[in-house]
This record gives sequence, C-alpha cells and structure tokens, in this order.
Amino acid sequence: MNNKTAFITGATSGIGKATAQFFAKNKIRLILCGRRSDRLAQLKKELGDLTDVTTLQFDVSNRDEVFKAIASLPKEFQKIDILINNAGNAHGLSTIQEGNLDDWDAMIDINIKGLLYVSRAILPKMIDRNNGFVVNIGSIAGKEVYPNGNVYCASKYAVNALNKAMRIDLNNYNIRVAAIHPGAVETEFSEVRFKGDKERAKNVYKGFKALEAEDIADIIYFVVTRPYHVNIEDLVVYPTAQASATILNKE
Repeated sequence: MNNKTAFITGATSGIGKATAQFFAKNKIRLILCGRRSDRLAQLKKELGDLTDVTTLQFDVSNRDEVFKAIASLPKEFQKIDILINNAGNAHGLSTIQEGNLDDWDAMIDINIKGLLYVSRAILPKMIDRNNGFVVNIGSIAGKEVYPNGNVYCASKYAVNALNKAMRIDLNNYNIRVAAIHPGAVETEFSEVRFKGDKERAKNVYKGFKALEAEDIADIIYFVVTRPYHVNIEDLVVYPTAQASATILNKE
C-alpha cells in the first residue's frame, strides 16, 4: 500500500485522526483535511517522518471551498486511490418539535452535503482510471432511529443510502465502495453534540468500555487492504457492551 494515496476528511480528531496515524504507519501517503489549521499542521509534523503528507484546510459543507481546495492539490497528490468520507457531526439531542434549526442545518450540511461535495470532486478521476476505493463512515444511527436522534439519524440514514447508491453507480468503473457504521466510540463526538459540555459528554461513556477511534481505524485499514476483488460493503461495529443504539450493559 506504500504507493497509495488516501484522502481523509475530518482528519484532525477522532476516527479521522486515528485513521491518518494508522495509515501513516503503514506507509500510505496522506491528504489530510479539516477546518483547524493548527491541528492539521501538528498532524503533518507528527506523521511526515512516516509517509508523504499534505494538508487541505476547508469546510466540507462549503461547496466552493471543497472544489477549490481539491483543485489546488500538488501534482504528486492528485492521484487519489482511497477516499475516506469521515467528516461528520451531531448537534443537539432533542425532540423534533423542539429541534434547533441551526443544528439541523449543520448536520445536513456536513453529514450529507459535505460527503456529496467531496465525492463529486474526487470521483471523476477515479472513474477515468477505472480504479479507486470510497469508504463512507456512517453510524448505527443510520441503521436504527433512537429517541431524540431524529435529524442526526436521518442524516446518517442518508449516508447509508448514498453508500448503496455509489456502489451501484460506480459498479461499471471497478471502484469499490464500503460503509462502516460504528456504535459508541469515545471521541469528541459527544462533546460537540452537547455544545462543549464536557461533563455531560463524559457521562455518555461511563460504566462500559466504549470503542476507541483506533479500533475503527484498524478496521478501515483492514477493509481497504483486502484483495481488490473483495469489497466489504457494509459493516456495523459495536463495543461488546452495546446491543443496540439504546441498549448498553453498564456497570
């Protein structure tokens, strides 16, 4: 895989960062994307001794920024073999009748439109080469609606549907498409959802062993390194303590 280049959105934290670190150790060249320039710079410094790294700072929900940033890639990074559509977030946890409209917009813009914009910018060159791999990071929220999850769940159901649609549309071009749907992963996810309330976020993961970002990164690497005729197209990953979106075996 040391001649492959991976494009990772949401690379500055959580699953995206862990995947970048895992890929770097295995000599996959990296295009790391995110909104926080300081974190991108630190990550490039950290991983630059292991593999070739370049960074792009942009917001996936901004269509113009997406296409401009990807068009600006240096020539040596323009052949993208693996696209990891990881950027996504959850905002708020409320009933639909009490939902915050700004939260709804943010989830729809990032989780759905962001994935679409980045994919649309990258896929044509994969099609031209008749080769490539797209990994969409979904969620169990895209498999099962839970109380107060409404719009977040809807956005992840959309990711699930788009993953299936991509696989159909790209089938004639030898491009593999896969989705990974994690259950409870202890990252900044809950802190973002609860608007920076760290104590409330910590309580989400108390009493059981949640998945770690590195667990998902390991699985992503496994998926992308299968022989080319093998496509692990849809994978749900729970921590052992979790039986469904709402059933957790807590101490």
